[in-house]
Amino acid sequence: MNVTDAIKTKHAIRLFTEEPVPEDILRAILDAGRHSQSSKNSQPWQFVVTQQRETLQALAKTGDFAGHLAGASFAVALVSPVEHLWNMFDLGQASAYMQLAAWELGIGSCIAAVYQQDVAKSILGVPDDHSLHVILSFGYPSPDHVIAKMGGRKPLEEITHWEKW
Repeated sequence: MNVTDAIKTKHAIRLFTEEPVPEDILRAILDAGRHSQSSKNSQPWQFVVTQQRETLQALAKTGDFAGHLAGASFAVALVSPVEHLWNMFDLGQASAYMQLAAWELGIGSCIAAVYQQDVAKSILGVPDDHSLHVILSFGYPSPDHVIAKMGGRKPLEEITHWEKW
């Protein structure tokens, strides 16, 4: 799959099969995140991977829309040592790279916003001086998953301004 196809076909998967993702595929997904670009090549991320069902279920309760974590094959928490705007952007880049790599490998994913950061950090043993706002769920898409159709994509002409607003 080329990058354009991955971008155009990737969508959030919130329902997964029980089939485990092999370690080589999991590592390929993490490696894609490791290779993402970052401000001044600072690489401000640490990835906390969890596959334990009890941990995934506990993490699913740390955000209002994080329930999909409970059924994932694995999840990746994106942790940063300093809560800074550029670090958040860089973590977003790592997230996108991991999700696109996963999609190419037949693995679905979804972003979970962590609303109870202290609880999530405690569950995963993340140091207090680090931030944790996002956890990605990964797994093979369930045949029962439904693609959310929240109005589709806006036309390019509706969101693009040339030279000036």
